[in-house]
Amino acid sequence: MNVRTRFAPSPTGVLHLGSIRTALFCWLYARHHRGTFILRIEDTDRERSTPENVNAILEGLAWLGLDADEGPYFQTDRFDRYAEVRDRWLADGKAYRCYCTREELDALRAEQLEKGERVRYDGRCRERAEPREGVDPVIRFKNPTSGEVVVEDAVRGRVVFDNEQLDDLIIARSDGTPTYNFTVVVDDADMNITHVLRGDDHLNNTPRQINMFKALGANPPVFAHLPMILGPDGTKLSKRHGAVDVREYREQGYLRDALLNYLVRLGWSHGDQEVFSLAEMIRLFDIGDVNQSASTFNPEKLLWLNQKYIIAEPTESLGKALVPYLEAAGLDPNDGPDPADVAEGFRERAETLLHMAASARYCYEDFDDIDPGSAKKHLRPIILEPMRAVRAGLAELSDWSKSGIEQCIRSVAESFGLNMGKLGQPIRVAVTSGPISPPLDVTVWLVGRERTLRRLDGAIRFIEARAAATPA
Repeated sequence: MNVRTRFAPSPTGVLHLGSIRTALFCWLYARHHRGTFILRIEDTDRERSTPENVNAILEGLAWLGLDADEGPYFQTDRFDRYAEVRDRWLADGKAYRCYCTREELDALRAEQLEKGERVRYDGRCRERAEPREGVDPVIRFKNPTSGEVVVEDAVRGRVVFDNEQLDDLIIARSDGTPTYNFTVVVDDADMNITHVLRGDDHLNNTPRQINMFKALGANPPVFAHLPMILGPDGTKLSKRHGAVDVREYREQGYLRDALLNYLVRLGWSHGDQEVFSLAEMIRLFDIGDVNQSASTFNPEKLLWLNQKYIIAEPTESLGKALVPYLEAAGLDPNDGPDPADVAEGFRERAETLLHMAASARYCYEDFDDIDPGSAKKHLRPIILEPMRAVRAGLAELSDWSKSGIEQCIRSVAESFGLNMGKLGQPIRVAVTSGPISPPLDVTVWLVGRERTLRRLDGAIRFIEARAAATPA
């Protein structure tokens, strides 16, 4: 079998984590079996579908590298095909025109609720032959009224539905536009989809769709209904939990592979392994290993995993990835250290590339004032002469390298009988404005000779002024 999966988002919104996980599982399953991954845009809801959302979907998938082998196909390009199937079903008695008004359907619903019955269309127009003047009919699929539909779900196992509990779904609205449950069946049949992986909120649609596959004379695909993703509070994942446009994770500085690694573990596992390369995901992923229970989104774990990926990313590629974040912060990557060197120096302390760019600001841009708390604690008169000596030593340093810088500072500290911490922190505060940075030799090397000397001069003036203001 040539495995053919599809991801079929609706452009009534952007891609969020739940949608991306579905796309990832479909993509991985196709890649694992050397099959075909298809992208289909289900845009029949013309009022809510927008070009902006289509672009958001395509851009999000492109960033994540979930490349389609076919598509994107658009359902609005296939209206003639849906009309052809609709008309054939009408002619063959597999569908019928329903002339019930909204008021009549509301009354039926109220009556069923009052009696404690299942709310469903009762089929009153199934055998109607005459049109109803003044009413534009909808088209309903004539679902079988007896027997069972057995869904051999690849995740949930065997699920059985009684046909008598299923009502006759609308397949075309009164204006002629086709509905989701109809178009998805026609598309999956025409595109020879072999496996449908989707959220378990679609499970109740499946028996009706299987009956429509049979009406088409097509074999239904294998269905795999994926468990929900919950927020940390146990409720359905929402924007407040992190179910935002997936592009926001890119803007916040998450690495693509870290996000994919995190999402693959929401519902799928391979032993106790947590970190997977993309190649490992493709090699190991199988539907049978997907859990039936819901998964919980943990933003702290995503941050932890992202930092793992930042630490492991090759220096050059991490530097290239950092450049847009430096630019977005208003910094010029060409006016300062090589971004690859910055990435190497800051990778151990940055959870995201956005965080890394913000932390490295002092490498590219001077600051107006030293942090007052840090200055008060570390820039004291007692350190004035060692700071002058460091400034002189760095100015004369022929080899502006991390080892040369480290040796210069260490020599000054030893000559004044200081340990490295006693001298290192005042230098760090002078050069970065704060008490936290990468190792001091790395920090000073990244800031560069000119900026370092200028900032040491400023710190020395601060200490001199403080000494002058201190009573003898």
